[in-house]
Amino acid sequence: MLGLGVHRPERIVTNDEICEVLDSSDEWIRTRSGIRTRRYAAEDESLLDMATVAAERALKASGVAAGDLGTVIFATSTHVQHTPAAAPLLADRLGSRAAAFDVSAGCAGFCHALSVASDLVRGGNAGLVLVVGAERLSTFMDPTDRGTAFIFADGAGAVVVGPAEGAGIGPVAWGSDGSQSHVITQSMRCDELDADHPLVVRMEGTQVFRWAPFAMADVAREAVAAAGLELTDLDVFVPHQANLRITETLARNLKLPEGITVARDVQDSGNTSAASVPLAIEAMVRAGEAKPGDTALLIAFGAGLSYAGQVVTIPQVALD
Repeated sequence: MLGLGVHRPERIVTNDEICEVLDSSDEWIRTRSGIRTRRYAAEDESLLDMATVAAERALKASGVAAGDLGTVIFATSTHVQHTPAAAPLLADRLGSRAAAFDVSAGCAGFCHALSVASDLVRGGNAGLVLVVGAERLSTFMDPTDRGTAFIFADGAGAVVVGPAEGAGIGPVAWGSDGSQSHVITQSMRCDELDADHPLVVRMEGTQVFRWAPFAMADVAREAVAAAGLELTDLDVFVPHQANLRITETLARNLKLPEGITVARDVQDSGNTSAASVPLAIEAMVRAGEAKPGDTALLIAFGAGLSYAGQVVTIPQVALD
């Protein structure tokens, strides 16, 4: 990864604001998720608007011009159209005519897209690839749903992937369990929608908690082993920011060695799905908890149930 940039919407939404509609409390939300605040896009701020800012910052951090991109990969579940995809629209905004396509793997989308980008560069099919993870989940939430209303949020993150003297993106450990696809899903099929029944996200949070911290520990070990490393070689652990309890349980299950810093951006940013991993990396660098050149383990999981993880070297990060 040559450079990373993010965009966090200006609007900060507190638990107290969420509870103006949701039958809950700040204490209940913090206890069960660790979330204190999250960000929502402004009414006139689209998914593409957020992605464009993150992409421009990633390009600047990497010293790459948009016209030099060979491919743009956009990981998202909240683009409001099936066609055209978001990636070609983003490429056009940036002034690029690169090959462009979307990846739909829920909250694991960024790690999926990152692996595809790495393989494109390694295989010679692209010299430089822009990978974007962005979500506008506030568009697709039921504010009265105690399973989702306080969890999800908006944001965008992007990286530029390109050739380097040494490998900076390790082999991916990934898979899916479609037998549990009902755990995170949309409220109804698209051909069933009408004005009285909007499309919203539904999630069985208890089932996710029973699965993720345990299954992902094995995936994490697989990713580290595939990179030819041990857990002691890591500097940073960046899991998908789904829920602080999941993060802490997963870290305990891995028995991470002392000194490895763990991303906890979910406390301030909520669950931003495909955007959560790059946002969490930026937050750690900004706080001085990680730095460019550190070795980081990324793990993401979500709807599908899909999951992916890889060991990476943290790139230059735009902090403006």
